[in-house]
Amino acid sequence: MSPSLRSPLLLMAVAATVGLLVASGWSPYDRATWVMEVVPVIIALPVLLLTYRRFPLTSLLYLCIFVHAMVLTLGGAYTYARVPLGFQIQELLGLDRNPYDKIGHFVQGFVPALAAREILLRGGYVRGRSMLAFLVICVALAISATYELIEWGAALVLGQGADEFLGTQGDPWDTQSDMFFALLGAISALVCLGWLHDRQLRRLAVESSREGGHPS
Repeated sequence: MSPSLRSPLLLMAVAATVGLLVASGWSPYDRATWVMEVVPVIIALPVLLLTYRRFPLTSLLYLCIFVHAMVLTLGGAYTYARVPLGFQIQELLGLDRNPYDKIGHFVQGFVPALAAREILLRGGYVRGRSMLAFLVICVALAISATYELIEWGAALVLGQGADEFLGTQGDPWDTQSDMFFALLGAISALVCLGWLHDRQLRRLAVESSREGGHPS
């Protein structure tokens, strides 16, 4: 993407993310659940703004982060078990439950996998492609496991008040399937977007060298 187009589009994405946060938090189904679901967006947005000049990310990764923010804010507004899009998918596929929670966990593996890949490559922390893929998947699964521990903690503290946040919908294997979908997301990111990510990383390195900066 041309640098002249990149900055305005990123500003639009920031404005859209803030708008989504406001809209989803205006009258959410459950206020406590909304807070817990959108905290990652509230944390990530200022971090990305503050690090944009020193450590700009690829346009692909920024786009994926924006999509992840949309998934989180929508889930926060309705709670994952009540998102209308999930009910539409449930009816279309004849499923027993609203699958939006699984979409969220798939994205939870997909986006962190790309982020980990970018950091590992730009920092020169790993060279071999097989080791790169292994470490990226490990990072994605570690993030997924950490999130499940947070859900466990919420369940211990809030009791049944955490049901909306957990979104298990009566599934005793919900934790395991959540991590499995995160694994699928991480693998899908590597397989489907690895080549495009490499191309954008090379372009970002060229742009940084022209500006007299460093790509990492």
